[in-house]
Parts: sequence; C-alpha cells; structure tokens
Amino acid sequence: MKRYILPFCWGLATLAQAQTTAPVPSVAPSISAQPTSLAPDAVTQFVLPNGLTVIVKPDHRAPTAVNMLWVRTGAIDEVDGTSGVAHALEHMMFKGTKKLKPGEFSRQVAALGGQENAFTSRDYTGYYQQIPADKLEDVMRLEADRFANSQWPDEEFSKEIEVVKEERRMRTEDSPRALLFEALNAAVFTASPYHRPIVGWMGDLDSMTADDVRAFWKHWYVPANAAVVVAGDVTVAQVRKLVDKYYGHIPARAVPTRKPRPEPEQVGIRRIEVKAPAEQTYLALAFRTPQLSAQDLAGDASAMSAAGQDALALTVLSEVLDGYPGARINRALTQGEGRVADSAGAGGGLIGRGPQLFILDGVPAAGKTADQVEAALREQVAKVAREGVSEAELARVKVQWVASEVYKRDSVMGQAREFGNYWAQGFPVDASERLIERLRGVTAAQVQAVAARYFGDDQLTVAVLRPQPVPAGRKPRAAPTGARH
Repeated sequence: MKRYILPFCWGLATLAQAQTTAPVPSVAPSISAQPTSLAPDAVTQFVLPNGLTVIVKPDHRAPTAVNMLWVRTGAIDEVDGTSGVAHALEHMMFKGTKKLKPGEFSRQVAALGGQENAFTSRDYTGYYQQIPADKLEDVMRLEADRFANSQWPDEEFSKEIEVVKEERRMRTEDSPRALLFEALNAAVFTASPYHRPIVGWMGDLDSMTADDVRAFWKHWYVPANAAVVVAGDVTVAQVRKLVDKYYGHIPARAVPTRKPRPEPEQVGIRRIEVKAPAEQTYLALAFRTPQLSAQDLAGDASAMSAAGQDALALTVLSEVLDGYPGARINRALTQGEGRVADSAGAGGGLIGRGPQLFILDGVPAAGKTADQVEAALREQVAKVAREGVSEAELARVKVQWVASEVYKRDSVMGQAREFGNYWAQGFPVDASERLIERLRGVTAAQVQAVAARYFGDDQLTVAVLRPQPVPAGRKPRAAPTGARH
C-alpha cells in the first residue's frame, strides 16, 4: 500500500567525514561481551521527574544500538508566517552548543564509528545515531547537550537557511508531483495546519530569522515534550543510569497549550490543476477520512469509537484495492482491453495528530484522459460498496498487512522508529500488538460500509497535473552543499 499521507523529511546518510577528534571514553559495556540471550527483551517505558519519557527495547542479536530523540513538535505546531521553522530548527540543531562548534556533533559521531541524521514531519521531529553499543554513552551525552543547550551564531543560520531553500527547490519546485501534493494539501485543509508544507513556503523561508528558530526551540524543546528511545544491545538499567546522568538535570517546563483546530466540514467537490514541466498527466483524488486515536487502542476492542473502527476498515480497503501485485485497481485499470492507466494505486493515513486522507491516484495511458482515470478509480471503490469483498480476499490482505507490521521489527532502527512514532502520536508502547489485534477483527461488512460512506463528492478534492514541455537540456538540480536530506 502506498502511504501518501504521512510525508516527512528523512535524513539520508550524508555524514561528515571522520575527523581526528578523539571520542569521549565510554563506560558502557564492551561490544566484546557476549550477551546472555539472543532473544529480544520486552520494551520498557518510564518517565524522569522532569517529564522526559524514556523507551528502551533491548535486542542482543548484534553489538549495535540506536539512540533516538523524539520531540512532539513539527509543522503542525507552526503558525502562518513561519512555515518551515520546525524543519529549519532540525538543521540548526547540528550547528553547535555551548560546548560544541558548528558541525562538531557530526564529526564526533563519525569518529565513534556511528551514523546519524534527523527528520521532520508534520507531527514530530526526530534525531538518531546508530553506533556500536559500547558508544551509547558518548552519543547520549552529545544528544542531551544539544537538546538543552543548542546555540549558534546568526551567520550560521544565514548560511543554513539557504541550504533549506535550495532543498525546497530541489525536492518540491523541481518535482511536478511534489508540487501537486503541496497544492492538494493546501486545497483540502482549511483550518488544519496540515495545509502548510513541512519545508515551508518560500516566502516564509525568505523572511525567516535566526530568532524565529530560537524561539521555536525554546517553546517546544522541553523534557515533557520529548522522548529518548534506545534499541539494541543494551540493558534497561544501563539506559536508565545514562538518561538520569545526561537528561535528569534539565529543568522541567510545562508543555505549551495546544488549541484544537478542527477542520470545517467540506460542502462540495474541490478541483485544482497544477501546470509543470512533465512527461505525463497525473491525477490524485483525496478523500477526507477519520483517524485512529490513542483512545481507540486503550481499552477493549468493543470500546472503540465508530471513527476508529472506520479508520481500520479503510486501511483494509486500501489493501484490497492496492495492497499486493495484481490487486483490484492494478487489474482493472492497467491490464487488459479496458486499460486506461499506465499506473494506478490507493493508500491512506491511519494515525496522526491532524486529519487524515485516503488517496486514489493514476497516470492516464496513451489516448486516455484524467477524467477517464478518475471515473475508473471511483468505480473500483463503488464496486466494493455495492458487492463487498470475499472472505478469502479479506484474509489475504490481513495476513499481508500483519506481516508488514511484524517485518518492521527486523532491525533495531525499525524498532526504535516504531516506538518513537507511536509515542509521538500518544499511543502506548504496545500499540503495534493492539493494532494488529484490532485489524484482525475487521469484517467484510465494515469494509463494504466504509467504501459506501467516505467516497462522495463532499469529501473529495481532485488534483490534476497538466504536463508542460520539458526545457531542452534541463539537468536535475544538484543537492545543496551541506544539506542533510
């Protein structure tokens, strides 16, 4: 299934070259020590007196560990005029502290034999290091220092904001589909902060100041709004000792109050067009859908809200439509005599701090139009609404979805990301197990019901990419020097 509605800026492995900086001696267990068991241990969660959440997932299969810091703030917490500030802050967190010069953080992690980067989403910001397990204390010391003591001169911001702007040009303005989805989100969401792009509008980046970024850091980077997640060849006692040492002294501060910004009801279909240099037309249909809340997983399955039950059924519907090679949309739109599309798909959001969407999309085949693809996509959902799905089809997509959830845990990075993501959304540490249990209970009747309920015109925004001639000799824009993404 394509997951369109959870975009984030995930850092690539653009790490600084190792320098001669000597790493701080570590007191963590030596990687040569043999673990007593190769089986992953249970996950443990606790909270420090200053409000910082700590999640530990021991996994002794390899002498490596992942240290992550999650902050429950992202583009959703920005205000008009400062879009992109959460992402700009992510960049500036690598530019120094009271103890470290700009770039020194990355050089020290590289010298430890580690990899590190960061990411910003609508709902959260995260920082990570993957290191030999006996270097955990070193990176935790570094991460805690910049969380509490981020400090950099204005000239560093002036240079880095140009990197951010070039990143926007490369990843959005030079990408027709990215431009389309940016315009689509702005059209779908009226009150929700999700109508602003994570990277920010270029006008806001042009006017952003160093103090804007510092203010966002001071406002949201407080212990009670953050979580340290450690997975790998560690023990709970070891991690507890280290977080007490490096985070425990950070003063407690209240998390700023967040006002609800409910999205008003849509009253009619919305249509937009985006013109950009491209080879083919592209179509995206966005339908407003409910989300799964933390309360839906808190108690017994029978206590789930109607919206939560529908959100799960919509997830199953997306798998029925596009969850495996040769699924319904692929067969109906891209194969045989009735072929209208070169490619087509479906996917949607399940959890998030803001409203979710279900997306149907497609590229018209030669001689076919966007209108024909739109009609064909909507017909596939209407067919489920009329005829339902078979028990065999339902069982197949459930098995595949559950398998994908389980396979995410094969790596320590996958485990750390899963626990951090669920924490950021307010879910319990065992959310994955609860989610799998709930999903297994979705019935064919529920899937048929949501296909009939959420795909009308009053929930729909249509976006069409109208291709323009590609300039002769145009070359892809090179990644900006110093970009972390």
